[in-house]
Amino acid sequence: MSDEPFVPTFLQPLHRAREALTYAAALHRGQRRLSDAAPALLHPLEVAALLHNAGYSETVVAAGVLHDTIEDGGADPDEIRARFGDEIANLVAALTEDPTIEPFGDRKAALRRQVAEYGAHATAVYAADKVAKVRELRARGCHERTVLAGDEGRAKLAHYTESLAMLEDRDAEHPLVRQLRFEIEALQAMPPG
Repeated sequence: MSDEPFVPTFLQPLHRAREALTYAAALHRGQRRLSDAAPALLHPLEVAALLHNAGYSETVVAAGVLHDTIEDGGADPDEIRARFGDEIANLVAALTEDPTIEPFGDRKAALRRQVAEYGAHATAVYAADKVAKVRELRARGCHERTVLAGDEGRAKLAHYTESLAMLEDRDAEHPLVRQLRFEIEALQAMPPG
């Protein structure tokens, strides 16, 4: 098996986004997501695909690929800046929560404010991220019925709902925001565990 990451068709013509994928793949190597045990790299690829399909530039798509590299991959923000430039580095930084803020609800509220203040590209990546995350939580809830009834599931759902409210304040008609509304409604419609 190759050490090179899977490159989906939509990324093949996007040189910088492919470089971002190679970098992110190294940082996320061996990580698995809880919802389905798939490689963690699948999440940023789903975010990037949503952004690409919504017509965003390669810069925004590359930021989508990199959006979790600091929080979950231990990336150095200065290295991201050196490799990918100021625009992508600033966007990734805007999407990165401050791990020193506790409790969970305060940390997530600070992140939502940070994203909103950064502007339209950050809110687009954030919306795509939340669409993918709500889908993952729903998939996990299908197999672990109690996850949605537990403290973790309730806290995540509250964060996603508050994220939707922030995004709707910015652009309620944005396709990714409308998609997020549907995903949250579908999750809320699941029978309790």
